[in-house]
This record gives sequence, C-alpha cells and structure tokens, in this order.
Amino acid sequence: MGGMEFYDVNFSYIDNESQEEHFVSVPEMGGGKLIPEGIGKPGQIYTVATGDAGRKGVFKMELQVVKGSGKYSKTGLGSVSGAKEGIEIAFQYFRANAKKISGQISTKEMDYHLNVQDLQGVGMSEDLTLTAVVALCSGAMNIPVQESLVILGTMTIGGTIKKVSNLADTLQVCLDAGAKRVIMPASSAGDISTVPAELFSKFQINFYSDPEDAVRKSLGKI
Repeated sequence: MGGMEFYDVNFSYIDNESQEEHFVSVPEMGGGKLIPEGIGKPGQIYTVATGDAGRKGVFKMELQVVKGSGKYSKTGLGSVSGAKEGIEIAFQYFRANAKKISGQISTKEMDYHLNVQDLQGVGMSEDLTLTAVVALCSGAMNIPVQESLVILGTMTIGGTIKKVSNLADTLQVCLDAGAKRVIMPASSAGDISTVPAELFSKFQINFYSDPEDAVRKSLGKI
C-alpha cells in the first residue's frame, strides 16, 4: 500500500459561543514539525513529558472557554488515572489562585473545556498539571503563549514544582518537534551541565520558580 498524504485535508471545529469555524493544523503540515511557527490561539500549549509507555513525547493542550457557570471538563486523557488526577489538580489550583494571577480571570461565569493530545503515541502522561494551569490562564485571559514555546516541568497539588527528568533527552525531543523557546523549573538549572552545549544553544531558555511565574513567562505580557 502506498503512503497517504494529508496536505489537502482540512480539520476544523465550530466555536459553540461565536458559531465561527476554526481551522486546526495537523503535524503533516508546515514542514512536518509538530510545533508550528507563529503565535497560536489562547489556551493552545505544548509540553514534552514522559508518557505512559515510558518514553518522552510531545503533548498538545487546547482550551475552549465559553460563557457559563464555572464548569470544567477534560477530554483526550483515555484511561490513565494519573493523567486525569493531574488535570483535576490543575483545575483546583486554577480556581484557588486565578485572582492572584490576574483580576480579569473569571472562574464562575465561564466554562472551561481542556483537550489533551498525545502527538507521538507515547501514552498519556501524568506530568501535565503545570502546563494545564498555564493553558487555563492563557485561555481565560485570551492571551496566547509565546511563539514556538514548550513548557517543561509539572507540579503537586500544593503548587510545588518538580524538576525535569532526563533534561538532555527532553530538550532533544523539543528540538525535533520544532520548539524555539523553552521555559523550565529553576530547580532544573543544575542539570544544564548534562546537556550538550550545541543542543542547549538552540533555544531561548527561561526559568520559572512557581506556577504563577510560569504563567507570566509563558505569556510574556503580564
């Protein structure tokens, strides 16, 4: 059987609030990079984490925000209980700390739907909590994250940041996926010596100290 080409296939969805059709890019477009160039939509974020199969992979989050009563929902997580728990922690943290991040965030008059995609088939990850918090804030404020950005690291229910495991391997996956900017936990700074200089030089690197700092540095505008 021959290969199948997707270049002429368009994927789209209808926004429930505005009834507008939005085009969705696919990995086969844009030179084959999973992370396309240009500014994405608010609430659209990429991370690299360890999947359920034990391998590093790229995960994409997309958030839809509509007028409502403060409901939260999630899709794309499959049957991985740890991944579901991690996203629930993100929802809880967002509810409790949204006003500390920005007074324009409404947690009671809007509904939030978060979809997670495993772009490389490595199995859903349990380490998505911090990225989900940033996605929620980005969508709630209608501010996209910086261009070609990957967010690394995750967090506990109390907001404690966990360092990145196997930093060199993680950054290599970021590079192969098309990332140009990376933010990572300050606790991972000590592992920079394990990363080949040529690989490290491929990115604009920034470090964050807590979830709120991760939001600010991801958006680059607050």
